[in-house]
Amino acid sequence: MTDHALLLVNLGSPASTRVEDVRTYLNQFLMDPYVIDLPWPLRRLLVSLILIKRPAASAHAYASIWWPEGSPLVVLSRQLESAVRPLWPHGPVALAMRYGAPAIEDTLVELARQGVKRVTLAPLYPQFADSTTTTAEQEVRRALAARDLKLQVQVLDPFYGQPEYLDALAASARPYLEQGFDHLLMSYHGLPERHLHKTDPSGRHCLKGADCCQKAEGAVLERCYRAQCYRTSEGFAARAGLRPEQWSVSFQSRLGRAKWIEPYTESRLDELAAQGVKKLLVMCPAFVADCIETLEEIGDRGREQFIAAGGDELVLVPCLNTHPQWVSALASLAGKASRLL
Repeated sequence: MTDHALLLVNLGSPASTRVEDVRTYLNQFLMDPYVIDLPWPLRRLLVSLILIKRPAASAHAYASIWWPEGSPLVVLSRQLESAVRPLWPHGPVALAMRYGAPAIEDTLVELARQGVKRVTLAPLYPQFADSTTTTAEQEVRRALAARDLKLQVQVLDPFYGQPEYLDALAASARPYLEQGFDHLLMSYHGLPERHLHKTDPSGRHCLKGADCCQKAEGAVLERCYRAQCYRTSEGFAARAGLRPEQWSVSFQSRLGRAKWIEPYTESRLDELAAQGVKKLLVMCPAFVADCIETLEEIGDRGREQFIAAGGDELVLVPCLNTHPQWVSALASLAGKASRLL
């Protein structure tokens, strides 16, 4: 059977480091109602204000980590696509980005043109969030309807707690752990607190107590990004043989004035330096491919902040990227995906 495609979906990247390309990308990204969940007029006003100055600053940040082949996120995602292809015997393997190129709609049209009848959609996000998982699924639904594509789509659910994923995460980080360190910080992409309240099916669990993430189970856990981040960290720490005092969790990449989930990575970097941590390892398990949030935000600015606060060394542990165990894990997880879109 060769009519069953695997479609990998990642977040996306500007086409180049030119300010106008970064502005186009940021406009598409920030105008997504799953990213900034305000009514359209308010969202349009806010994004227009952000786009006055932010594209130039972001272009500078992208330029500092851009590779000769292009965006690290896109290059690494392409490499993952190629690495998974021999492990998917059912049909083509394709890559799309939620924002920028290659677009989800264009990729689905091309798969249908090739005679594909079924698609396994694999959003490359270990933990669930509306601003990642849901928006990717909704864009697939929109594209199928807009182009009248008769494709059956199965979805790989968030895999934050799957043994294959956690084993690969531990294997990829092991060489860095073996070099010695004072503390490991697991820094996840942040979300506004209101996103957690909106996705809490009970309406009375998320952020209602200091131990809410530890108590999350069932439908609450299925939708709670913060709780899933802690479960990922706990599963990783168990596999890596880490003691509780050797690691901690934080959240990065805040935007705007709304309250975001805590603890903040910026605060933790200062706190850890003040506590006498000299060699700090930082890994970013919300991402499976290195990108501006890992390479520039942590690897450059985070390192500078930690050293200025009194630390000696910050080592960024690479994302899974194309680690062989992750490639095998992704193929295996995708092969078991069964939820219909």
